Amino acid sequence: MKKIFLVVMGVVLFLAVNAYAYDDGDFQVWNTDVEEMQLKKDLKLAFEQEFRWGDNVKEFYYQHYDIGIFYNLNKYWNAGGGYRHILNKTRGKFLVENQPYVAVTFSNQFAGFKYDDRSRFEYNHFDYKDDTWKYRNKLTIKAPWKFTKLEFQPFVADEIFILFDDGQRLSENRSTAGLAVSITKNLKGEIYYMFRTVKTGVKWIDTNVFGTKLKLVF
Repeated sequence: MKKIFLVVMGVVLFLAVNAYAYDDGDFQVWNTDVEEMQLKKDLKLAFEQEFRWGDNVKEFYYQHYDIGIFYNLNKYWNAGGGYRHILNKTRGKFLVENQPYVAVTFSNQFAGFKYDDRSRFEYNHFDYKDDTWKYRNKLTIKAPWKFTKLEFQPFVADEIFILFDDGQRLSENRSTAGLAVSITKNLKGEIYYMFRTVKTGVKWIDTNVFGTKLKLVF
């Protein structure tokens, strides 16, 4: 019985370590780079790569590579889709996730504030666990104010993740505040703080993220 107890406790501890890769309240740094090519007046091709460092920025644990095509249906609506190749570090090894997606975005403005409401559906394919479907909704609001020659512009955003596995549940939320900046005519950037909370089992794990984003438009 003692041996069985030790084995069971070992398995529990093993799962706990892998379920909670980083401590609650971990500080991370994310960097995103985007290249956009205007194919036609209302049609563009976008490439994106993102890199993340966790465990208080001591470990490089995540990267993705994304290609998508998007079309302006009219002044307010944009639709498109693409494919994202994800490498996520688990137990010291980068595991692959294949993620095709479609997205629809509604854009408008009110009293000078510009806002985008994006709905995105993802199919998450894994080689090491069951596949899932996910719905993401992101609302971004940009203030009408711009500061300095670089045109720093405040923005806030909130994104929810609904996971469809055994049922339907809220699995993640990201709240963001930052500044958009115009470096040159074709090069834009963002710096932001994100409060990210992810449901792992029955517990919500919080993460503080400092992020940067660069977008080059051709």
